[in-house]
Amino acid sequence: MKKRLLVDLSSLKNIYSGLGQIALSYGIYFRDHYKKEDAPYELTLLLPKKYFGLFGEEVHYISSTNIIRKHVRFLFPKYDIWHSIHQLSRFRPIWRNTKFILTIHDLNFLYEKTAGARERRYRKMQKKIHRANEIVCISNFTKSEVERNLHLNEKQCRVIYNKVTLLDKDQALKPDHQIREPFFFTMGIIHKKKNFHVLLDMMKLMPEKHLYIVGMKADVKQNSYARYIKERIKNEHIHNVTLRGPVSHREKIWMYQHCEAFFFPSLLEGFGLPVIEAMQFGKPVFSSRETSLREIGGDFAYFWNNFYPQEMKQLVDENLTQFYQNESLAEKEKEYARLFSSEKHFEEYEALYEIA
Repeated sequence: MKKRLLVDLSSLKNIYSGLGQIALSYGIYFRDHYKKEDAPYELTLLLPKKYFGLFGEEVHYISSTNIIRKHVRFLFPKYDIWHSIHQLSRFRPIWRNTKFILTIHDLNFLYEKTAGARERRYRKMQKKIHRANEIVCISNFTKSEVERNLHLNEKQCRVIYNKVTLLDKDQALKPDHQIREPFFFTMGIIHKKKNFHVLLDMMKLMPEKHLYIVGMKADVKQNSYARYIKERIKNEHIHNVTLRGPVSHREKIWMYQHCEAFFFPSLLEGFGLPVIEAMQFGKPVFSSRETSLREIGGDFAYFWNNFYPQEMKQLVDENLTQFYQNESLAEKEKEYARLFSSEKHFEEYEALYEIA
């Protein structure tokens, strides 16, 4: 009798977030590779009901937006294996005999929250660690964070890097608002940990360029950090920086394709998905060296040593022209990025599903 496997793709509720894009890559993988007749397991995807059927007819679907099931977990069918593709999901297996594979992306709550909230998050995470049969981290940095801050009870962490979907350049669609060229590009949730504000003073020193900061939660009425950036742009007359909300998947591809360079000054990342996405297009990437970014950017990103605007500008100036004069740099970068778009990620999880 085949094992029954559930893969939690509930993060598709925010499809344009990093976790939403990762969930989407799982759905696409199963659509293209899972065949019920040949697989050693029977697959169910837990996701918002509006995505039912999107990933083919070979898989079963169960709703993550069912109000009753969200609060009464005993209504879930029994599964032999349950894979949470990130640690923030509110869903977890209730049945004791279900093997639980937990993928951990980061422990950002240790740095972001107040003491009380941090303690509550810590307890929740520790419960998940205690329940998990297999613990997977998305980078060596995250693995070291988990081993240093949580009680693993002799359980081992393994590292499986994120799968970064190879973006189709033919899908590029220019945004319907005016784009000033040449331009720099950065994206992410508009949150203090993304550190976007350090780019403002640097851009003051580069009046001939334009920077687009694109991301979710850019609404100044609801987001104090977005409001801070907007007010600085206005009050300091920074005419070459534009903050705007999220773009569509096709527009994102266009922005990667046409930007002169990609900036990523983030302070807290478990992986750093946009770094690899930008490299797929052979674009120079300028990044902070914080948390996982030095590991993921490797030898193919340029890293700021600090956030002093003059020194940040100097790093860009010293490397931007040189990057485009040496065609081999872009090709090597693309080759490196393709390593993350291979099926190795899923092959390693398939192996876990078989031994669980």
